[in-house]
Amino acid sequence: MIVADTNIMAYLALPSPYTDLAIRLLRKSPEWAAPMLWRSEFRNVLALHMRKGLLTLPQALALQQQMEERMAGREFTPSSAKVLRLVEESACSAYDCEFVALAEELDTHLITLDKKLLRSFPDKCVSLHDAVQ
Repeated sequence: MIVADTNIMAYLALPSPYTDLAIRLLRKSPEWAAPMLWRSEFRNVLALHMRKGLLTLPQALALQQQMEERMAGREFTPSSAKVLRLVEESACSAYDCEFVALAEELDTHLITLDKKLLRSFPDKCVSLHDAVQ
């Protein structure tokens, strides 16, 4: 099991330069986990695509449902104490630290392309590129 950040989920669900890498990651590591926060972040990605005219409401609803089904049973609420400890140790947002905290709690890695996370938590974060190697 890996922890996937919301952007990795978006790359899987929506066409992007990283979609092929996200598909390769899914094939290599099919069990993705995330903090419950991913749902709100993913809805925000869908909202942006709707506002740009790239998705209709029915398409966005279908993508949200598909991703919720994919993540069913692997959504967690990390410890607030752990999240805030990670915030104190870094310049990362509490939102981002939720993903790192969950990776720590599950004793796995967070897969991300976020440079700040990769620099701040090199023992817990792995770039998407490296994860599919």
